[in-house]
Amino acid sequence: MAVEELQCIIKRCQILEEHDFKEEDFGLFQLAGQRCIDDGHVDQLLEIIQDEKNKTIIKSMGWNLVGPVVRCLLRNGEEDKREDCFLMFDLLVKLCNPKELLLGLLELIEEPSGKQISQTILLLLQPLQTVIQKLPNNKAYSVGLALSTLWSQLSLLPVPYSEEQTQTDDYGLCQCCKALIEFTRPFVEEVIDNKENKENEKLKDELLKFCFKSLKCPLLTAQFLEQSEEVGNDPFRCFACEIIGFLSQIGHPVPKIILNHGRKKRTWGYLELEEEEDKQLADCVASLTYLVFVHGIGIDQLPMVLSPAYLLQLNMEHIELFLQRTEQSIFSKGLELLENGLLRLEDNSLLYQYLEIKSFLAVPQGLVKVMTLCPIETLRKKGLAMLQLYINKLDSQGKYTLFRCLLNTSNHSGVEGFIIQNIKNQIDSSFKKTYNKWFAGPQLISLLDLVLFLPEGAETDLLQNSDRIMASLNLLRYLVIKDNENDNQTGLWTELGKIENNFLKPLHIGLNMSKAHYEAEIKNSQQNSQVASTCTSVCSVTVGGEEIPAMPPEMQLKVLHSALFTFDLIESVLARVEELIEIKTKSTSEENVGIK
Repeated sequence: MAVEELQCIIKRCQILEEHDFKEEDFGLFQLAGQRCIDDGHVDQLLEIIQDEKNKTIIKSMGWNLVGPVVRCLLRNGEEDKREDCFLMFDLLVKLCNPKELLLGLLELIEEPSGKQISQTILLLLQPLQTVIQKLPNNKAYSVGLALSTLWSQLSLLPVPYSEEQTQTDDYGLCQCCKALIEFTRPFVEEVIDNKENKENEKLKDELLKFCFKSLKCPLLTAQFLEQSEEVGNDPFRCFACEIIGFLSQIGHPVPKIILNHGRKKRTWGYLELEEEEDKQLADCVASLTYLVFVHGIGIDQLPMVLSPAYLLQLNMEHIELFLQRTEQSIFSKGLELLENGLLRLEDNSLLYQYLEIKSFLAVPQGLVKVMTLCPIETLRKKGLAMLQLYINKLDSQGKYTLFRCLLNTSNHSGVEGFIIQNIKNQIDSSFKKTYNKWFAGPQLISLLDLVLFLPEGAETDLLQNSDRIMASLNLLRYLVIKDNENDNQTGLWTELGKIENNFLKPLHIGLNMSKAHYEAEIKNSQQNSQVASTCTSVCSVTVGGEEIPAMPPEMQLKVLHSALFTFDLIESVLARVEELIEIKTKSTSEENVGIK
């Protein structure tokens, strides 16, 4: 029935000129063709399309059949129709109006979701390329529209985050990236062959937009295979190499993009790279920088004369951007790029003036966030290692400036303890090697004012600040042992009264208060153990104004005893510090008396 309907429509249209076809003819043609496919008469529909007498009708109306044919090809369980459908699809691409076909194919690409996105794209890329190449004019606009549509759909696919996921490629993103390169290549070659063509300048702009979008998605989040022998089989690395190669071929090599990024508004102003253009462009250039410096793709294009410090300065803005992101796949690249830049530098060679550049202080603060907030232990440790490496590369004044900054901004006891340990290492180096004015005398005293004090006096939460307090006491113990009162190289002995008032005495009072509070809680918990056992063996205890999460009484007692152990540890070190101060001051007094 459907075949007869279609033949009737065709017979009526055969006697008409193309411009006499009515809108209802198009609709009836599509409906009848759709029914032919649904009813299984694909072979008869193919014969109608192949009939030379129907060439004009197919050229004008045939594009309406592309959708039904493509959907038939994408459906499972219709293998018997596939060969005829492929022949029909090829004929439609060959015979139909390319402008109408282009719009029809792009609509089909926009339709699917999930895993069908890649299936549809892989099926339609080659026909889409053929259709665009047949267009008589406005090719740049058509290429841009096609690439934008393809990229929008591909950006919906999840990017594999492990080697196993990359290899299985469940959503087909890796296959699509490879196919997309082959789709784009002829248009890049066209730009190279016709450099003076004005239309090609527009085509170049469209290709540039696509390359930049590809640097953002999927390459910004893509993970690359680590094993060197598998580099050639890494689909994302291959995709990145091709994209960077395209950029160079269309007149935007790596140096031009990376070295001109600071002048982006003048260089890229004519490109409409999505909303919030600067941010979008920053993501793209950061991704490119990572690929160039960490994976060495296109690095041979950069001048060899660039100094390590200049390269680090070039990359710090991108590292800051990476570390601001919360996605592990992105901020981990910031750690890699930072490590790459720092390892090029000699220790103590990074001048303090670099810290006047915003990103040079923002990056270590970003590392602190990774160290304290990242749920993945390996990345937290990597963040800590990078902060230590960064400290090692700074000159003395740079270290001093950074220590002050992080002590004022980190708001984390563990990080502050880490910084205080670094201060101790610098003082020790000053004693053992060359005198360092930044970690001795007035400069050091100014720094110690940030270290040897309790933020809220005796009421400071000693448990929460235990890492910082222990590091501060160990530093003070070291200074008392290392620096004699008569030498007073560090200036400690001049400031001893202030240190006792601001740190040691409040710490004594705080310890007494905290121990009394926790001992009372332990006693209270033990007295109520019988009540707790009748309440499904779970109860709660309030410590320091905050309720400990519900847990069995035995566990709560263990937590409370652990807190008391921490206080005892702090108290023992405090007692040792005060004992050393007393011994040193007494010894100095006796020496002075002996001299008199």
